Amino acid sequence: MAIPRADTSLEDIGHPLLAKIGDRFADDETPRERIAAIDDQVLFKVKVQRWRGAVWVDAGIPWLVAAGQREEGSPDDFYAALAAHATAARARYNAGHSPALITTTYIGDLLPGREDELRWRAESATRAEHTLRAAVHRLVRESLLDGQEHAVMLDGAALGIQVLADQGHETYVAIRIIGSVPRRLVATILSLVPGCAADAWTSDYAMPQRAVAPEEQIWSNIMDPAEAAKFLDQQP
Repeated sequence: MAIPRADTSLEDIGHPLLAKIGDRFADDETPRERIAAIDDQVLFKVKVQRWRGAVWVDAGIPWLVAAGQREEGSPDDFYAALAAHATAARARYNAGHSPALITTTYIGDLLPGREDELRWRAESATRAEHTLRAAVHRLVRESLLDGQEHAVMLDGAALGIQVLADQGHETYVAIRIIGSVPRRLVATILSLVPGCAADAWTSDYAMPQRAVAPEEQIWSNIMDPAEAAKFLDQQP
């Protein structure tokens, strides 16, 4: 399978083995079977249909480090081939390193490296952006429908949005944030509000129907009413 761009999480790829891993490792209480033939690291078995996988868990993150298909009784069977690979890798490692490994296997070459960690961080940023986009759009939609302020907690910061429409004329948008929020994240939040010019956001002194609260930053803009109507017509 082709590796997708970093704005697509690998766990979102439509493959039965990846879907099974998502289910199996979503809960720490779910029973897992260790691959007994591998003794230098803890690897877990994942099985679905003819697919077989080896999963290594680091800091709660499951990594699929090897995969193949079931060929019972054949030396090409995935778990037999994995054990043979790890045994040969141990011999190669010991030939070039001292002290020698005392384990019977070595899977260091299968574990995540720097490129994998960079990919994970890029995907994490994408997941955070998707979560933030969904939250901002939900708050905008709810406020467009009733004109009230709606809020949510995001990673310890409070985000509130109020949209006031004036009978199809100017639509006023106010955003309030309480908490330690990096300036670049504020810019991202503002950019996610539909129908607002990116360079028209201004720092304000109050929300539309109340005074500013302690440690609260407020931003305001005018939303295009046509874009507001189009946004409400879209499926959430």
